[in-house]
Amino acid sequence: MLKEERHKYILDQVHLHHRVLLNDLSEALNVSIDTVRRDVKELDKEKKLKKVHGGATSFGFMTFTKDDGNIYLKSKKISIAEKTVSLLSDGQVILMSGGTTNLEVAKLIPKKLVLTVFTPSLHVAMALLEHENVEVIFLGGKLLHDAKFAVGGMVVNALSQLRVDMCILGTGYLDAKFGLTEFDWEVIQVKQAMIRAAKKTVILSVSDKLHSVQKYKTCDMTAVHTLVTELEPSDPLLDSFRPLELMLV
Repeated sequence: MLKEERHKYILDQVHLHHRVLLNDLSEALNVSIDTVRRDVKELDKEKKLKKVHGGATSFGFMTFTKDDGNIYLKSKKISIAEKTVSLLSDGQVILMSGGTTNLEVAKLIPKKLVLTVFTPSLHVAMALLEHENVEVIFLGGKLLHDAKFAVGGMVVNALSQLRVDMCILGTGYLDAKFGLTEFDWEVIQVKQAMIRAAKKTVILSVSDKLHSVQKYKTCDMTAVHTLVTELEPSDPLLDSFRPLELMLV
């Protein structure tokens, strides 16, 4: 594979998942980890991504704002957000994780809708403050520098005290057989606690993330009530999810 093709693949993966690991890129590209490391260094030098220990992140992952026009696959994420907002109703108490899709949900919440939202995401909390009828409760803990997402025992303990109407989770990797997976163990602990704290869990995923698997499991699909994508529920890409007992939106 040519270097230009490797660079395109790396950038696509970084923009899709926000953060990638050198080992995963090496396996996917079938090249040495030293080659991938050099590629990432070059892309970092060109300011196309941010090199971090063991991998890379997108600049948008660390700095996106409510007015960011450079969000990857933004039109798909807006479509998902519109569908998700239609699931909300007055008086609900919900949990929201982080990520650019959840940020789009926060922006599209109708101004008259009365909600209480708990979130460990600083980005999402700040966006929700634009809505005067939304009570925002930030679940504080150790903040991850890149994701601006709170993790640790303080967050998990606070979540253990809740029983909310709905949990809205952003997706790292999603597969009908292997469920929702991630590579950050601390984030998984928080997401698992969020699922336990909710009557039902709604997962948001662009179709580009379907049928992808990472090392650590957040939950099986049996823990999911609703899967929201930008696709029509009848789309063939969702066929593997259809036998499962969940709503496709």
